[in-house]
Amino acid sequence: MDKFKAFKVQADMALIVVDVQNDFCPGGALAVPEGDKVVSILNRYVQFFVQNGSPVYVTRDWHPLNHCSFKIQGGLWPVHCVQGAFGAQFHPQLILPKDAVIISKATDPREDAYSGFQGTNLAQRLKDQKIQKILVGGLATDYCVKSTVLDGLKAGFNVYFLSDASRSVNINSDDGLKAVKEMLVAGAQQLTLAYFAN
Repeated sequence: MDKFKAFKVQADMALIVVDVQNDFCPGGALAVPEGDKVVSILNRYVQFFVQNGSPVYVTRDWHPLNHCSFKIQGGLWPVHCVQGAFGAQFHPQLILPKDAVIISKATDPREDAYSGFQGTNLAQRLKDQKIQKILVGGLATDYCVKSTVLDGLKAGFNVYFLSDASRSVNINSDDGLKAVKEMLVAGAQQLTLAYFAN
């Protein structure tokens, strides 16, 4: 990891903040344990990107009320992140730049989408901005973060997983560890704030 010492944000990089929404934080309908702990760390990453003039993207679950992932529709999860509801809003302490690009996913009631790339124009928007490297963190490591990282690799980007700015659901106690291993084996690199130049 020494090659990351004094890591600096560059013009061909974008930050992708994944699903830091009220329903995924403590007290929410589908809370990730310690999900709110990522907020202050992500705010630091956002600052680095804003200072460099590099883009910040923010994904969100944006479900219709009849979404297939909900238990009442035969899915796995309780009702969460319904379009326009409080639970779908970003965590109130998450500080985003005014020009942050919001990517809404899983908007089709018939299709689930963990990845920020699935069913969205995220890949094209990044390529239009000549982005080659993406840094990904948020909620949750073992679901939407992992899927976004893997799809980013498939789309041809160099992907950095922000391990200090992500938390896992851990339905099984080792789900998060397995997800990290899967991302690294696929070609992602792990990064934390400790490697950033101030």
